[in-house]
Amino acid sequence: MKCPFCGDQESKVVDSRRSEDGNSIRRRRECIACQRRFTTYEIVESLPIIVVKRDGTRQSFDRNKVLNSMIRAFDKRQVDVADLDRITTEIEQTIQNTLDREVSTYKIGEMVMERLKPLDEVAYIRFASVYRRFQDVDSFLQEINRFRLENKE
Repeated sequence: MKCPFCGDQESKVVDSRRSEDGNSIRRRRECIACQRRFTTYEIVESLPIIVVKRDGTRQSFDRNKVLNSMIRAFDKRQVDVADLDRITTEIEQTIQNTLDREVSTYKIGEMVMERLKPLDEVAYIRFASVYRRFQDVDSFLQEINRFRLENKE
């Protein structure tokens, strides 16, 4: 690890600790040449995820877009944002764990709806209405009836 003070390549680890979120390791290092200390963080490298949109265009996965879409579905509803952040992390990790580097917006939307359904019925229907592009009242009613049938089983 290159020292940020003198640029020397040699350093030793003085202390290591897991971060609060458990996703990284904080390391205190000491430069062999100048004896100054600095902090580094070690994280798991994740491969970039490409999202294929409905029109065929591609863009990088943005977890904030997933989170914000769920927040909009919960407008004026009570929800713990930590739950939505947890759901977003689950979705991102599920995608990372697949061997595919590309995922469709359809698949992401399905994963969101699957997780919203047990959390809040109204937010689920709101999300579904945008995601499935409901055009009229009948579309809403069909989704509500499908939801009711699935919950009776």
